[in-house]
Amino acid sequence: MRYVMNNQTDATHNIAMDTWLLNDLKPDEPIFTLWQNRNAVILGQNQNTFQEVNQEYVDDHGIQVVRRVTGGGAVYHDLGNLNFTFIVPVEQTAEVNFHKFVKPMLAALHSLDIPAEITGRNDLVIDGKKISGNAQRYANGYLMHHGTLLFDTNVDTMVHALNVADEKFMSKAAKSVRSRVGMIKNYAPKETTMDSFFEALQYYLSNQGKDQEIILDSAQNAQITDLQKRQFSTWDWNYGKSPAFNFHSHEKFTGGAVDVFAQVEEGIIRDIHFEGDFLGLLDITPLRQKLIGQKFDEANIKRVLDEMDASDNYFGHIPNHDIAKMFAS
Repeated sequence: MRYVMNNQTDATHNIAMDTWLLNDLKPDEPIFTLWQNRNAVILGQNQNTFQEVNQEYVDDHGIQVVRRVTGGGAVYHDLGNLNFTFIVPVEQTAEVNFHKFVKPMLAALHSLDIPAEITGRNDLVIDGKKISGNAQRYANGYLMHHGTLLFDTNVDTMVHALNVADEKFMSKAAKSVRSRVGMIKNYAPKETTMDSFFEALQYYLSNQGKDQEIILDSAQNAQITDLQKRQFSTWDWNYGKSPAFNFHSHEKFTGGAVDVFAQVEEGIIRDIHFEGDFLGLLDITPLRQKLIGQKFDEANIKRVLDEMDASDNYFGHIPNHDIAKMFAS
């Protein structure tokens, strides 16, 4: 297969590039690209970002959060993870078959003496452990099939970024994940590094280096950058596209207990109520009215609380940053 080189590690660029390849390149033969993201959580198109992402953790650790255009679940990417994308001309959706399109990657792994197998609906496994998850999207006569390859990913960071849990459960969660996922590095020849793994897959998938690279011109790269800025770097896409949901959070502070109930749609607070035994001085209705219509975002809510002097007026001196943290996923 011919291929497109992509040396970027910014997730907003790479998800934009995947989408552009599907919708705009229009190749007359199957193509592929191999790529990596630095630390990022990549969400399925229909997932609720607020429920899938540990927002406080990803903020503290500089982890990007980006929504892709394919379905499936949330995945964690880092530089120990290699991603692949196939763009395949397909005349009808009836021709779309997962096993048909994952076979080239399976064969590439076998060429490196990595004993991977296809199992279930969309997984590659080694020794019963998942090493890859895949998703696909059909549009305008083309199938985009993309997936992850867990070469040497940081499982602890994966667990913290993707799962909202009390700290005391984190080690148990990480142990559970390790029992279910495998790292390709542990099954590859000992001398295999990420660079050599990348190069070997690139060589195999390009017909032992015989198939030529597709070099994108400046106009095409500009289109990808525009898509990156216009869609995949925006809060409206990555958070606002989340399904409508009801939110409840409870915390006990020195100044009293607080319960927050909110209705959120397209990432915007549509209704909100506070309950508890905190000793506020004023009727909380003006604060509620100010929060309705705001983005469901900890930093934004903190700004509103500060503007309204909420700690002094409404929450009996419970600090605004503590109230705002109740909105962190």
